[in-house]
Amino acid sequence: MAKVVALLAFNGALALDITGPAEVFATANRQSETEAYDVRLVSKDGGPVQTASGIRLFTEAAAALGEIDTLMISGGVRIRAVVGEPGLTDLVRELAARSRRVCSVCTGAFVLAEAGLLEGRRAVTHWDTGEVFRARYPGVKLDLEPIYIRDGDVWTSAGVTAGIDLALALVEDDLGQALAIDVAKQLVVFLHRPGGQAQFSSTLTAQTKAASRATAERFRRLHAWMSDNIDGDLSVPAMAAQVNMAPRSFARTYADVMGVTPAKAVEDLRLEAAKRTLETGAGAIKTIAVQCGFGSEERLRRAFLRRYGVAPSLYRECFGPGGCDITALAEASRP
Repeated sequence: MAKVVALLAFNGALALDITGPAEVFATANRQSETEAYDVRLVSKDGGPVQTASGIRLFTEAAAALGEIDTLMISGGVRIRAVVGEPGLTDLVRELAARSRRVCSVCTGAFVLAEAGLLEGRRAVTHWDTGEVFRARYPGVKLDLEPIYIRDGDVWTSAGVTAGIDLALALVEDDLGQALAIDVAKQLVVFLHRPGGQAQFSSTLTAQTKAASRATAERFRRLHAWMSDNIDGDLSVPAMAAQVNMAPRSFARTYADVMGVTPAKAVEDLRLEAAKRTLETGAGAIKTIAVQCGFGSEERLRRAFLRRYGVAPSLYRECFGPGGCDITALAEASRP
């Protein structure tokens, strides 16, 4: 019997938060040649829903659904107005009570949190709403780093396209890795970005967090210098000298302003440099390791596995000029 997947939408929802996961489940049906999933698009009252992009979607009333396997809440713009919509929180609680698992995409996490379903749990949402989310729901263990998080029977994902990664993870959990890989291949996406992969670049994070602080300009110059000297001495004393600070004071101030230690920021920048080089396909991995400041191929490999869940060689197979070798990825991912 097909598992009912209820995708809950509302006016202002992001279309891709809905259609992305829907295509994953529909493709799983086609690739398995069975009706594994019964995908239902629902809203509080049924009828047309206008997404943030202007596309109108036609929904059925959520209350009319029977037993639900997977309840998935989409994200959207003006999410704080959405969570205040009369009756929505009660509806989500009622639907969740008869669902095997509950999920959110992007800012849909606000809806789950408002309903009390994330209290005491780890969760992720779109990176740009983190401060607002933490202030409104202090009882949720918000972690903005991962692409998606599973905490028991509750799954949450980061911004927008991460909903596809989440849906692929759900398919893998239900139907196995081989089928999930086949679905990813059909959709021409990477199966699947590791749940722990950061949802935005470390360089962007640095610029964003520092921009509101008095030290913003100094740290912007520091980050530019770090990027230009990625294979050089990026020790705390060397970085402190660039901003005319004592090493201990610099390390403390940097962590306070940036939210990460200097060592973590350096590794992030070096990993991004290595990723960009691997994507071009240029050079031996040993050479890339040296050029990007890791010193040895083994240090680069360990850092890549820890952060992305794949080895540098496999990353290049997937994202280099030759395209993605799904078979190699599947074999490398087997336990």
